[in-house]
Amino acid sequence: MIQIILSERDFDYELQALVNSFFPGQKSRVVIAGEAAAAKQDSDVLLCLEVCFGRESIRVAVISGESRHSGRAELPAGEDWHRHADKSAHPYRTRYKNELKRLVFCLLRDFPEQELPAALSRQIPVWGTMTGVRPTKIPMNGLLAGKTPKEVESSLRKWYCCSEEKLALCMEIAMREAALLQRDDLAGGYSLYVGIPFCPTTCLYCSFPSYPYRQFGQYAQVYLQALKKEITEAARQCRGRRLVSVYIGGGTPTTLTAEQLEELFIHLYDSFPMQERLEFTVEAGRPDSITEEKLRVLLRYGADRISINPQTMQQKTLELIGRKHTAKDTVQAFQLARSMGFHNINMDLIIGLPRETAQDFADTLEQIRALGPDSVTVHSLVIKRASGLRNILEESGDFFQEEKRRQEQMEQMFAMACVFAEEEGYQPYYMYRQKNSAGHFGSSGQENIGYAREGSECLYNILIMEEVQTIVAVGAGASTKVYDAEKKIVSRRENVKNIVDYINRIDEMIERKTGLFPDRNAVH
Repeated sequence: MIQIILSERDFDYELQALVNSFFPGQKSRVVIAGEAAAAKQDSDVLLCLEVCFGRESIRVAVISGESRHSGRAELPAGEDWHRHADKSAHPYRTRYKNELKRLVFCLLRDFPEQELPAALSRQIPVWGTMTGVRPTKIPMNGLLAGKTPKEVESSLRKWYCCSEEKLALCMEIAMREAALLQRDDLAGGYSLYVGIPFCPTTCLYCSFPSYPYRQFGQYAQVYLQALKKEITEAARQCRGRRLVSVYIGGGTPTTLTAEQLEELFIHLYDSFPMQERLEFTVEAGRPDSITEEKLRVLLRYGADRISINPQTMQQKTLELIGRKHTAKDTVQAFQLARSMGFHNINMDLIIGLPRETAQDFADTLEQIRALGPDSVTVHSLVIKRASGLRNILEESGDFFQEEKRRQEQMEQMFAMACVFAEEEGYQPYYMYRQKNSAGHFGSSGQENIGYAREGSECLYNILIMEEVQTIVAVGAGASTKVYDAEKKIVSRRENVKNIVDYINRIDEMIERKTGLFPDRNAVH
């Protein structure tokens, strides 16, 4: 157990995430000085972190047994930030946070190994103090604000302590993102996400809201009617503004019939200025949901980017995770789409699937190489508590043994994916990190990275990750992100995940989207 004692409750989430990144597998808790829990020193506390916020400084001490190492960060003279009424708006907030995290990082990094208990295994996090899921957001915002790459890189090195390898990756992606976002036709615009929560089957590792069509297909048509109603009202809210990108995801949208897909597309064109959009992506996703008839509907209504996602080309793994298609089905679906005229096809791969080896992943990469997709997104698998796979592995007693093996394999797989991308002319163009993931602490840092050949990048992926534009999201489980360009902040408006609740409460979902755009953001 690691205990974090704060003089008051500020930055508790950030500190706990940073401490956990040094000591994977250890439990940690945050307590406030003076409270009963803080005074109690349990025998299982292996390390204690004390943080005291002051008017113009922060004091931190790391204590292990009889050993104590402390440090102090000086802050700008001025207002007492930690007692400010509106801390989130205070100009010193970012400075406080960065100074605090850097101080804690350096103390934990330099704490003598011999003074740590044998039960406490320390690793140095390769992402330094960047504990969030969007590390590229920091340098990208700097570039968009007019800073030079050299200035941004210097700031990353000074404040965030990440490894040179991750700094280079972060800067490469941020520079590519910033270039794509500095387009005149993005200003004042918005993007649209449409959620289709049905799938042919539910994969064992999946924790997203998805409903197998065989059991829930009876709701598909009535769900579509509710969705159309939400689309109509969302379009009314967006009237007069520029539609930048459209993304239909899920679930697996192509689980719907060709007729249902066409009904949806007709309504989208009737409601939104679809002809103005810069890109239109549909996740065809599962090869067992793809037919020539459905692909013709996608072509007819202008879907210019699709995903065909094998996740793996290993048949034994497909069967283990509950996929009902074969690797051959993936090849046939891809070749069919290509022959019909789809010129921007993405394929998703997952590293760290249960019982897969680096050799298995190498074979998958070779089969993908032969197909030649226009972009490849490499995801790192996190076996989440809500997934069926987690339950199976825990019941069998294999979970922790499997996790240890997976960590070792994932490091190799990540390196292989990077080499593959470079050889095939793919460039990394967006990235996000997983929370609480197995490989989070090794050289991979557990990133999910989108690679694309030049001109085949998905603008929507950048916009949703970097949060620089309002994303209007409709459908069960969809999360609308409202971007305030003046304050540079994002607020969320969530739809319920359950499809029956969504259908029955559709008017409430619509009401949640009122006032998406303040008048000042209108495009005239």
